[in-house]
Amino acid sequence: MTEPAFRIEILEQGNLLVGPWRSPRQMLHAQVYDSHASIHDEATAQKLGFQGGTIEGPTHFSQFAPLCERIWGQAWFETGCLSAHYRNPAFEGEEVQANIEKPNPGQTICAIGMTKRDGTEILRGTASVGDVAETALSRRLGELKPLADPVILADLKVGMKVARQTVRMDFDQHMGDLYPFSLAEKLKVITEPSAYYSQELNPWGRAIIPFEMLSVLFQYRAREDKLPVRGPAVGLFADQEIRLLRGPLFVGETYFTEREVVALSGSRRTESVWVRTTVFAKDDTPVATMLLNMASIKDSYANYEREHEALYG
Repeated sequence: MTEPAFRIEILEQGNLLVGPWRSPRQMLHAQVYDSHASIHDEATAQKLGFQGGTIEGPTHFSQFAPLCERIWGQAWFETGCLSAHYRNPAFEGEEVQANIEKPNPGQTICAIGMTKRDGTEILRGTASVGDVAETALSRRLGELKPLADPVILADLKVGMKVARQTVRMDFDQHMGDLYPFSLAEKLKVITEPSAYYSQELNPWGRAIIPFEMLSVLFQYRAREDKLPVRGPAVGLFADQEIRLLRGPLFVGETYFTEREVVALSGSRRTESVWVRTTVFAKDDTPVATMLLNMASIKDSYANYEREHEALYG
């Protein structure tokens, strides 16, 4: 016997399916990057011109799960992909709403979006199932301009790889300085609860890891990679794509991650490293991938101007 994946009301608005308004919880107040506070810390965020500590981007992924499951059913949990460009931050207490375009029969990729009550766009991108070649971020990667005059990322090169790491997620496992909470704690406040996340009453007979927590699992040991990024500097997720190849991923299962730098880009305020994480099962089968654009804020790096002068005159 299986339970329904979700028990929420999904509305039709024009050519969109929309979920309920939700107020995501901020669980990263105590997050630490290289012994300094992160963009999710109130004081650190305010120093950099933000309203306060931001909701971490993949937290929003949970609100798309019921919409995608409505369209694609079980396939969503096995070969689903969310590919998103984060446009504006959300803050605790604010309500946000997820939407997805209605598909044509047999359509395997749809546009997605999320907005605040005042219409502010939080993210845009695509959701898909199966072997979709072109996603929102694959298109975005193809349009990137090369990073000019890097400082924080001056020592990085496209193609750099790091050794495999072992990762797993148990219900009561504290996920470290990057994610100072457990899966059990997250499930108490997740915007879209599901029996699939905590019980065996699903098609796979084991509790599965929610989409937003896949980001936590894949990043769990990322600070051990020792990629030559200069710091300390405050970073934020600017783009993120999580794709299941042979899902779902299970609570208490051991996986292995490999990372590769696939692009470097930048803006007036940031330098960005794009890293693709490939996740393997114990039998060496790839089961998921994540593409993440980690943007470092130039103004948060104390030595930025001095090192820029030393590097480029």
